[in-house]
Amino acid sequence: MLSTDTDILAAASAWRRDGRAVALATVIETWGSAPRPVGSHLVVDAEGNFLGSVSGGCVEGSVITEAIEVIEAGAPRILEFGVADETAWRAGLSCGGRIRVFVEQVD
Repeated sequence: MLSTDTDILAAASAWRRDGRAVALATVIETWGSAPRPVGSHLVVDAEGNFLGSVSGGCVEGSVITEAIEVIEAGAPRILEFGVADETAWRAGLSCGGRIRVFVEQVD
């Protein structure tokens, strides 16, 4: 079962209060077939713990890896996954859709 956006944002806040470094990934655009709607969230800490979902399959793993890099670098990123991308099959969007995900550090 997926957590609600309220649960995910509350977890991000609680993790920060606990002193954990945290990044938040948010679906900002979809086109075609996409597993999660715009506004879906995934919170990730520096250890790779996560809550929520922005897609599923290998996309989630890629977003978690990028989120950890955002925590380390401190600079936000926009990620794009889609069928036109050479990584579409590996990233799990071979169904013909496309998503864009904004990843930012939570201060």
